Amino acid sequence: MSYLIIFKLLGSLALLMFGMKAMSEALQKMAGPQLRHVLGAMTTNRFMGVLTGTFITAAVQSSTATTLMTVSFVNAGLLTLAQAISVIMGAHIGTTVTAWIMSLGFAGNVVNFVYPAFFLGIILIYMKKRRIVGDFLFGVAFLFLGLATLKATGFALVDDPATNAAISTFFEHFNEPNLWNSLLFLLIGTVLTLCVQSSAAIMAITMTLCATGVLHIDQGIMLVLGENVGTTITANIVATGATIHARRAAFAHLSINVVGAAWALVLLKPLVNLVCSLVGFDRSMEPSDAGYADNLAKAAFVLAAFHTTFNTANTLLQIWFVPQIEKFVCRIIKPKRVKEEEDFRLHFITSGIMKTPELSVLEAQKEIQAFSERIQSMFDMVRELLTEKDKQQFAKLFSRIEKYENISDNLEISIAKYLDQVSDAHLSDETKAKIRAMLREISEIESIGDSCYNMARTINRKVLGNKDHFTQKQYSRILEMMALTDQALTQMNQLIGGRKEGFDINRTYNIENEINNYRNQLKSQNISDINKHEYSYAVGTIYMDLINECEKLGDYVVNVVEARLGTRIKI
Repeated sequence: MSYLIIFKLLGSLALLMFGMKAMSEALQKMAGPQLRHVLGAMTTNRFMGVLTGTFITAAVQSSTATTLMTVSFVNAGLLTLAQAISVIMGAHIGTTVTAWIMSLGFAGNVVNFVYPAFFLGIILIYMKKRRIVGDFLFGVAFLFLGLATLKATGFALVDDPATNAAISTFFEHFNEPNLWNSLLFLLIGTVLTLCVQSSAAIMAITMTLCATGVLHIDQGIMLVLGENVGTTITANIVATGATIHARRAAFAHLSINVVGAAWALVLLKPLVNLVCSLVGFDRSMEPSDAGYADNLAKAAFVLAAFHTTFNTANTLLQIWFVPQIEKFVCRIIKPKRVKEEEDFRLHFITSGIMKTPELSVLEAQKEIQAFSERIQSMFDMVRELLTEKDKQQFAKLFSRIEKYENISDNLEISIAKYLDQVSDAHLSDETKAKIRAMLREISEIESIGDSCYNMARTINRKVLGNKDHFTQKQYSRILEMMALTDQALTQMNQLIGGRKEGFDINRTYNIENEINNYRNQLKSQNISDINKHEYSYAVGTIYMDLINECEKLGDYVVNVVEARLGTRIKI
């Protein structure tokens, strides 16, 4: 075997994988937001969940994308784990469409379609409004070009007598249709998928081997079964460092396919006979028999048909046991208990399995919501710190606020890094605008954290300096200002956690005006009180520092609301 043929094989696989990736990402850009709404609306029960998972995966040609959306909805509390499992079952059916697309590449000469697709695609890419359609055409063209090259290279290998004899001799040792050979090829399919991390690529290789007659169809079917298991193990490895929802969903994904492979092995013979009879493929035909070449041309369709039949049957069998699967998964993967103030992790961003940039925006939005809620908790601690009399409790509370400040710095950097990674991809204009808005949001939320910490340090400085206490009126005024500020924070969190359409922007505007007016009133009152010697100038300075910091915090809240709504509020 010459080096040129080896590189042709590797290059054709690379073209195929790139084409699949480009086609899938283009489909997600075209339909991503709408599909998220479909996922949220259609998963009312397990059967609707299966249909939803099938539809979405078939539409975007990526079971990974469907799994990511499902996990993000579980994280957001919009789906239960049971509903997510039913969607994942549907994704198993939807992903079989990929095998049918590939089988078309083996059915005839698709190269004639490829070059017009490239030509039309490049024209559309330079037309900004049709760029995504151009990307889709390029992806499809690369996919079929890779398949055509792989098919041609496979037949060239078979036509070479020396190579054909060596390959045939190797596979002849495993032609006997027994359990051990079946298990061996199931293992080979699993390991190859793990190594390549693309079940589509291994499916293409399997189709090529079966279409050239090198690999018996029974062995090819076991490789397909192994690919099904291998792709789920990959998801579990990648999800190791992700959220508990991602790990449970990935483990459910694995469990469903392992159970499926087990029953398929038991019923393998009738299942294969059924599929071959449906396609019209004769498994017993020898190379010397008339019509052997025509029969062999159906091999790719047999593999695609088996893939669909197995996944559909597996889903229909296991859909009745979704509650049991949920309990099993939750029993195996238990949450780790981590103290809140020591928890610097991202809770919703599944960075380990981020493969679809358009869909990752939802994870980032939920992470920003959690960040914002944590900051309001930090502000509540500051209010508590102001009135805390016990020195030991005061020190503990101040220490917690310091930790929250560190957490807020870490969260801002982590979310920004994630959004930066997402923005490196080829995104739609709408998604780019969302990412710019989110970057501004996290910057302003972190500034709110800084304001909270500044207030805590001011209070701490006053306590440590053994200065005069605030008067009762000062305490009342500071707490009143803090109550207004807390209202602003609550409004902000309602916006971040809900829908923009139902948000009353005038409420934020009114609260900010109240804060500004009250600050101005207290500023004048403070000068008057100092002149009347009601308290010292030093106490008055600390008092106004707290008031001014609340007013600054209110400005940051308005900036967050402005970024989220995409409008400028004039104050």
